Amino acid sequence: MATPAAPRLMLMILSAVFAFLYIPISVLVALSFNESGLPTAWTGFSTRWYGELMHNSDITSAALNTLIVAVVSTLLATLLGTLLAIGVEIRRRKGRFLETIIFAPMIIPDIVLAIALLSFFSLLDVTMGLHTVILSHVVFNLAFVCSVVRARLKTFDWSIVEASTDLGASTATTLRRVVVPVMLPAIVAGALLAFTLSVDEFIIAFFTAGAGRDSITLPMQIFAMIRFGVTPEINALATLVMAVSILALTLSQRLNRGGLPGQ
Repeated sequence: MATPAAPRLMLMILSAVFAFLYIPISVLVALSFNESGLPTAWTGFSTRWYGELMHNSDITSAALNTLIVAVVSTLLATLLGTLLAIGVEIRRRKGRFLETIIFAPMIIPDIVLAIALLSFFSLLDVTMGLHTVILSHVVFNLAFVCSVVRARLKTFDWSIVEASTDLGASTATTLRRVVVPVMLPAIVAGALLAFTLSVDEFIIAFFTAGAGRDSITLPMQIFAMIRFGVTPEINALATLVMAVSILALTLSQRLNRGGLPGQ
């Protein structure tokens, strides 16, 4: 039986963990509004560094590349991941080995997957560029989208599919007008998760981008900048990336937590 001190102890431990996780992030956000050019010497509140970002051609180019990669890879991963989730769920009694293969990219370390993709593209003699980064992110995000959609399929009422078939609807019509509308919150949640992972992903992009500035993404640009020291401009850029990630993850969680329509 728990003693009265146990809840207080658990609260202290939880507070310490959250402090360890979020105090460094809070410091980074605060320093992004530092008027001084020094990264740690606070001299006053200012938003000048956010304005500086808009006039930095290297950052804007990297941000555009990141947006292209994130949007295209999210669309492809969401489409393929949703179809894959439906197919695996239908074959749930026979597809254990297939399921293991599908979710392997979620378990394999990023560095291993990055080297494997680099070796694969080199073997096929594919010129590296933004297209190889997009394909690599599709491979990386596919399992995550499939996982989110399958979680919703666990509570899916397959009798409505049978009813649609009995009423004469084709497979394509049933998928488009019955299955997809019911699964839409999970599909959007999976897409938002894939978008967030693609925006933040560095290792796979670093290995598969090739040479030249045309395929540099925002995380790669930040890595190149911090090699010469952390500045308030980098803090501002990191704050913006973090804000986009938190927003997308929050929307993803809210959509994935919602019930089926009518529940």
